[in-house]
Amino acid sequence: MPTSRISDSGGKSSKPMCQLAWGQILRQVRVEALVAAVACTAVAVISALAEDAAPGPNLSPNNATGWLAQDDEFIPPPSGPGPVTFDPAHPYISFYKFPRNPKPVFRVADLTNPILQPWTREELRKANERALSGKVVSIPKERCWPVGVPAFLLYPATPVYFLQTPRQVSMIWMQDHQARRVYLNVPHTANPKPSWFGESVGRYEGDALVVDTIGISTKTFVDNYKTPHTEQLHVTERFRLIEDGKTMEVNVRVEDPGAFTMPWNAIQRYRRVEQGPMMEVVCAENNGDHFHHDLDPMPQADKPDF
Repeated sequence: MPTSRISDSGGKSSKPMCQLAWGQILRQVRVEALVAAVACTAVAVISALAEDAAPGPNLSPNNATGWLAQDDEFIPPPSGPGPVTFDPAHPYISFYKFPRNPKPVFRVADLTNPILQPWTREELRKANERALSGKVVSIPKERCWPVGVPAFLLYPATPVYFLQTPRQVSMIWMQDHQARRVYLNVPHTANPKPSWFGESVGRYEGDALVVDTIGISTKTFVDNYKTPHTEQLHVTERFRLIEDGKTMEVNVRVEDPGAFTMPWNAIQRYRRVEQGPMMEVVCAENNGDHFHHDLDPMPQADKPDF
């Protein structure tokens, strides 16, 4: 079968039509391949730039990652005013740090800490009196009450899970599903209504998530020694990943001119755990005062929610 040909304007025969068609196809394929290569390169560059510019620490890489507090005591700063700690005459050894502690005791606060105003010191003296009396001392967490801020950082035993979205960061302690919500890149409201965990706004600064909290209910304490505060309490937290992402460190600054003589700082550290998605854990079930220790009551609703 003869091959069809086309002629140029001079009447001379050119290449066969099928050969010309294949040439056009090949040229088109080369152009499309070049465009695809450029597009892939652009995507890779943009992805790399986006990763480099990703704000702050990634505290929720997947639904199995949680952060377990290393202790239920604040770590004092390297220098300067720090949190209330135990009375040197009555050392407190945390069960969570030393599970086989042979001499467990209740907390007795160091009343010589210079951050304490007279009325704050007196409230701690009363708490110490009960601890030294031989009676059982319960802290809010053990009676299923929300603990407030910065005491949220002292939740032990089970992990805290994070959920990070462009507008909000949520922190959820698994043991009783206590949740904090941090609203990103917005100012505080003019007069926030006091609540258990206050009003938290946040932003990313370099490798840190910075959280600013006010409006914290005075029903809460700032620590497990039952250190009180006033409605002027202002807490700033900086969450960072250290040790190749295996540890989360939180640096805390506490200001309350109504309760403390000066601002003070503290530290908390968490270790990364991969124990699976958050499970349901209920605090209030079977948590009554069965042995009549005169424990604080547990939360109870005045009316049903439904």
